[in-house]
Amino acid sequence: MTTENVYQRLGVEEVINAAGTKTRIGGSLIRPEAADAMREAANGFAEISELQARASELIRDVTGAEAGYVTSGASAGLTMAAAACIAGDDPEKMRQLPSTDGIPDRIVVPRSHRSSYDHAYRVAGATIADVGANDHRLGTGAENTKLWEIDAAIDEETVAVGYMQKPSTDPPLAEVVEVAHRHDVPVIVDAAAELPPVENLRRFVDAGADLVAFSGGKAIRGPQTTGILAGRKDLIRSTALQHLDMHEHRAIWDPPAGLIDSDAVDGIPGQGVGRGMKVSKEELVGLITALDLFVEEDFAASSRKWRAQAEGIVDDVDSLDCVSTRVDGGDVATVVVTVDGAAAPASATDVVRRLRTGSPPIFVGSDDIERDQFTINPMCLADGEADVLVDRLYEILS
Repeated sequence: MTTENVYQRLGVEEVINAAGTKTRIGGSLIRPEAADAMREAANGFAEISELQARASELIRDVTGAEAGYVTSGASAGLTMAAAACIAGDDPEKMRQLPSTDGIPDRIVVPRSHRSSYDHAYRVAGATIADVGANDHRLGTGAENTKLWEIDAAIDEETVAVGYMQKPSTDPPLAEVVEVAHRHDVPVIVDAAAELPPVENLRRFVDAGADLVAFSGGKAIRGPQTTGILAGRKDLIRSTALQHLDMHEHRAIWDPPAGLIDSDAVDGIPGQGVGRGMKVSKEELVGLITALDLFVEEDFAASSRKWRAQAEGIVDDVDSLDCVSTRVDGGDVATVVVTVDGAAAPASATDVVRRLRTGSPPIFVGSDDIERDQFTINPMCLADGEADVLVDRLYEILS
């Protein structure tokens, strides 16, 4: 007899993840040590602010930032970053958010960095001011956004510059930081999926970024609903004040000094814009445990393993004449599959759809499906699952 797993008991089919650490299919596999720590934390109580203060110390140590904070995902980290840049240490501004009537709220973002993810800024009340163009992507030979355009866009209503880190983004972060800091304006970096390598935990802080958001549920392999915000101590303090449960009497309010300097705040702000984005004691403990293990992991060995898996998949589908394959990527090798629409019995869109609707469902990367391409990421594949994927590809494309 076979034992049903929790998904089967719920009547939900478990999927094979060949797409990578995508939120829509659950991110990554939580580290067993982190899951064990969460179960242990569930058997008792701790003050959430004390756990956040301890997490802040660990995040500080591994990122080189002044302080850190655990958020309910990287997107929530961006929302809290925007709230911190808008409100600072002012309880009245904190109380007013997300309404920003009479409060500076502009976040300047290079146009080629714009995405649906910057909705996270607007949740806190921010107004997005994009600058520049998409000239480089259009092949005109010009840059997307020039430094002088960012400089000219910063005015008295500007509270931050937003920067999404991707291999193709420009101008360089350090140069953007230099421009923003000339105006005393902080820079927020969206680095949600920029791990591994582990060196990236420090890279953006070293470049001068004031707040950096990472996902805790991707390569770190903590709880999927966690993220990390690392940066300036005063902005992390504002984040904590707008995120933690602040239903407290001033006479007995005694927040951990390492996280919140109560003397810097005129009053307890109450339940802030981040109150609904709370992080549980179990998630905090799980993230702290996973992060500690992440920085000790041998990613060179993992990278070699993923590349070998990717090259094995390429070899296995080599006899399919209607597709071409190549291995892309650095730290995480990815197989890029291009479907020859004229020779194949199914388009790339059909292949992706049939993989998803088969049993078990298989998810592959579909970002370039309009170019007749899909990707296979081995990072989250369990033993034997690559063989199932290859067999299904032969069934669809032979």
